[in-house]
Amino acid sequence: MHVPQIPQLTAADPQLAELIEGEARRQHDKLRMIASENYVSTAVLEASGTVLTNKYSEGYPGRRYYEGQQFVDPIETLAIERAKSVFGVAHANVQPYSGSPANLAVYLAFLSPGDTVMGMALPMGGHLTHGWSVSATGKWFNPVRYGVSRETGLIDLDEVRDLARRERPKVIFCGGTAVPRTIDFPAFAEIAREVGAILVADIAHIAGLVAGGAHPSPVGYADVITTTTHKTLRGPRGAMIMTTEQYAAPIDKAVFPGLQGGPHNHTTAGIAVALREASTDNFRRYAHQVVANARALAAALVERGFDLASGGTDNHLILADLTAKGVAGKPAAQALDRAGIELNYNTVPYDPRKPFDPSGIRLGTAALTTRGLTEEQMPQVAGWMDDAVTASIKDDDAALDRIAGEVADLLAGYPMPGYATA
Repeated sequence: MHVPQIPQLTAADPQLAELIEGEARRQHDKLRMIASENYVSTAVLEASGTVLTNKYSEGYPGRRYYEGQQFVDPIETLAIERAKSVFGVAHANVQPYSGSPANLAVYLAFLSPGDTVMGMALPMGGHLTHGWSVSATGKWFNPVRYGVSRETGLIDLDEVRDLARRERPKVIFCGGTAVPRTIDFPAFAEIAREVGAILVADIAHIAGLVAGGAHPSPVGYADVITTTTHKTLRGPRGAMIMTTEQYAAPIDKAVFPGLQGGPHNHTTAGIAVALREASTDNFRRYAHQVVANARALAAALVERGFDLASGGTDNHLILADLTAKGVAGKPAAQALDRAGIELNYNTVPYDPRKPFDPSGIRLGTAALTTRGLTEEQMPQVAGWMDDAVTASIKDDDAALDRIAGEVADLLAGYPMPGYATA
C-alpha cells in the first residue's frame, strides 16, 4: 500500500485512489531504470503533501506580495541555505517549477530574441532547452550546436572551441539529458571566457552525484548552474538555479516576475528535506554506489554484445544502440517494460532513425540503487535485459512474463520508500 496511507482520498475518490495504489505497486515490482526517475524518501513525500499547497507566496522571502508568510519564508530560506551549503554556491533560487523553466530563466536573464546561444544538439545527448529547433529556445534565439565524435562518442572540445570562436555565443550550455561521460567543466569555462560567454552548467541528471562527490562540481567554473531536484538528487519534481553573486539579481528577476507567479511551497518544503538528506554521509555513499552500479551494469551489457555510446559510462546513465541486436529502441523498450524493466527508447548519436522510433535505449541506476541493489545484481539485470530484447524479436511473450516474475521476486527483498507490502 501507498505510504503515507491515503484513507481520505480512498473514501472521497476511490477510482483515483485505486490508480495511485496501482502505480505504487508498479513502482515496487519493476526495475525502474529511466535515468531521470528515482524514489523520494517518505519524508519528502510527507513534506510535499502538506497544507503548504494552500498558500500563495509571490515574491521572495522578506519581499512578498501576499501576507501570511510567517512560516513560508523560513521554509524557503531553509531550502536556499541548504542548497548553498550542499553545492558550495553563493546564491540559490529554489522557485523554478521544473528544469525547462529554470533554463528559460537563463535566456530571459541574459539574452534577447535572436541572440546566439550554444548547446549540445538534442540527438547527441543535449536537452530541448539548449537551443533545439522544436523548443522555444531554438525558435526565438539563434542556436549553434556541438555534438560528439563519431569515433569515440565523446565531446571534441577543440571543435567546441572553434565553433565558439566562429559564432561568438552570449551563453554556452554544457550538460544534457543523455550524456554518459564526465563533463569537463574547466575546459568549457576556458572556452566561455575566451569568447566572453556566460557558461551555464545544466546538471539536472548529475546533481545528486555532484552533491555526493561522485562527479566533479561545476562550482567555480560555471557562472550559472541549473538543475532539477529529482533524478539523482532524490527530491520532488522541481528545480533550482545556482549562481555567483554577480548573476543572482538577473536570475531572480527572470524567475519572478519574469516567468512565474507564486512558487509551489509544498515542493519547496520537499526540496528542503531532500537537500538535508543530500548533506549526509549516507547520501554520499549512495551517490558513489550509483556510479559503481552503472559501471558494473555497462560492463555486463558489453559482455552480452550491447553497443554502448562512448563505450560505457562515468555516471548513472547508459545509452545503448540496439542496431546490432536487430531491433529498434521503441519495441525493445516496450518489451522490457512488459518484462518488468522500465526504461525509455532514445536516439543515439548520428542515429539514422527518427526520434519517435530511434535506434537506442537510455537507462540509469539511480532508482535501483535507492532500492539497495549493488554491483552484485548488475550481471543478472544485464541478463534479463538481453533475454527481453531477444524475446522482443521472437515475440516470445512467455519469456517476457517469466522475466517480469523473476524481477518482482528479486525486488520483494528490497524495500521501496513510499510503499509497504503489508
